[in-house]
Amino acid sequence: MADSSAPVAAQHPLLQPLDIGGLSIENRLMVAPMAGVTDNPFRRLCKSFGAGHAVSEMIIADTALYASKKSLYRANFDNEIAPISAQIAGAEPDKLAEAARYQIDNGAQIIDINMGCPAKKVCRKLAGSALLQDEDLVARLLDAAVGAVDAPVTLKTRLGYENGRENILRVARRAEQAGIAAIAIHGRTREDMYTGTARYELIREVKDSIGIPVIANGDIDSPEKAQYVYEMTGCDAVMIGRAAQGQPWLFRDIGHFLRTGERLSAPSVREIKEIVLAHLQELYDFYGEYSGCRIARKHIAWYTTGIPNSNAFRQAMYGEESTAGQFRVVEDFLCTHQ
Repeated sequence: MADSSAPVAAQHPLLQPLDIGGLSIENRLMVAPMAGVTDNPFRRLCKSFGAGHAVSEMIIADTALYASKKSLYRANFDNEIAPISAQIAGAEPDKLAEAARYQIDNGAQIIDINMGCPAKKVCRKLAGSALLQDEDLVARLLDAAVGAVDAPVTLKTRLGYENGRENILRVARRAEQAGIAAIAIHGRTREDMYTGTARYELIREVKDSIGIPVIANGDIDSPEKAQYVYEMTGCDAVMIGRAAQGQPWLFRDIGHFLRTGERLSAPSVREIKEIVLAHLQELYDFYGEYSGCRIARKHIAWYTTGIPNSNAFRQAMYGEESTAGQFRVVEDFLCTHQ
């Protein structure tokens, strides 16, 4: 008979629930918002593999664009596991406030502000990480968004706009003062884009200087790296972006490692086939024939990287113009490598 007095092993902190503005996140493994990637089907897929939270693709704070097909897809939260988080981006406080109210009315329960996107087309409009050049505007945007909704508002940002002028400590303190419920920090500046390696020391300094949850992001691509970043930064959660492209099971792998200290075996091609085909069907159902076929291409390319003869397969797959044809060539390719 088991000894009922024996101590129970404590669950790893990253696997415990996290409170964000009164809402409970199931665990502290999060999916980073990525334009063109973290759509409704991908968010739900990552959550099915153990991600505790996923933030929507960036939605521009411009009411004239809300009815566009792209915006409607990005703001579609059907069948998602709560709490639902909508990311908005803009450089005008009144429009950002209006966008926050709109997304809450649309079903979002958390509003996330994008001050981290390094893309030129976003920064040219002084949105995304370009905002970090103007701390007064940052403050006005944060105040406007927090004041606009009776819901938690979070912030996704970077270390600063350029190297040598990192201002994340000031931005984070001002965010907390504004009432931001949590802050996710990518360990690079806008100047870095995605080159070099993420720097975690400043994330640690932010964690030590503010009281709201701090989420560490950047280069977390394995269970061991998730553990390292947690220990290095003392963060409240980790956020995984590019590493989940083509391997949404990474969240399952991290969770298993944090629970047991052991690595799961890589999924077999048979399991990958089941995941890919299910994901393709979700994309086809969500986007329809034309867009579904085209949006699926990048996911197929990510899933099949490293499989023998995948380069030639991808060239053939790109030529398929119908969902049925695309599904068939993917199924045939993966069946031959089981």
